[in-house]
Amino acid sequence: MTPQQAAEIIWEGRKNNLHCPPALRGRLSLEEGYRVQMELLALELQAGERQAGWKVGLTAKAIQQQVGVHERVFGHLLESGELPSGTVLKFADLIQPHFENELCVILGESLRGPGVTIEQARAAISGAAPAIEVVEHRGDTAGDLPLAMADNAEQKFFVTGPLTSPLSPEVALVDTALEIHIDGAMVEEAAGHAVMEGPEGSVAWLANKLGDFGRTLEAGSKVITGSFTKQYPGVAGQRYEARFTPFGSVVIEVE
Repeated sequence: MTPQQAAEIIWEGRKNNLHCPPALRGRLSLEEGYRVQMELLALELQAGERQAGWKVGLTAKAIQQQVGVHERVFGHLLESGELPSGTVLKFADLIQPHFENELCVILGESLRGPGVTIEQARAAISGAAPAIEVVEHRGDTAGDLPLAMADNAEQKFFVTGPLTSPLSPEVALVDTALEIHIDGAMVEEAAGHAVMEGPEGSVAWLANKLGDFGRTLEAGSKVITGSFTKQYPGVAGQRYEARFTPFGSVVIEVE
């Protein structure tokens, strides 16, 4: 089975609300899973979607332990998946939704691996915004990581707050402080240091990983750089806020 054929199976399954289809379970290597994801992206673009950028996932020890996967992963972002802070989501429209607290950065320069350094990645970042990624548990990520990557790494939406741009070269994203508030109560604190090698390191890793597949991390791309904390389940009736110092806050409500 070719990556294109596998992507078409996922594409057709989506039309019937069937995700991580049984026909592909246990049949892909991790590299094949990523190649299927790229073919799926091509189908999405052919259908009229526009790519906004990329996501890096499983970047902090807390979330790796929670999910049971101990390596970074990537997926793609669509413009239709970007939502403004304050968005109200319908719980019934989502599949086991969870929230991840991340920075969304904008690239002012293109990066192409291999060999991209953290310093080069930081220099290429022109802006940053607080973000919450909405992921869906559509399959068994730990049990079949390649298929989860083929199905775009659980990505559903990314909700962004105010953009800080231009970004001063002196700003170290790794020093960003985070507070998570649920229904007005602060439930956790974290920092950019929780992301392995910091958010800047996620960008460098992504550029190098995309380089393995002959792709460039293009200028203008948005990259959500990985959760500072474990995932939090989305619950109907909940107000979820992530406060990133010095970048501001981002809010999601669920009904």
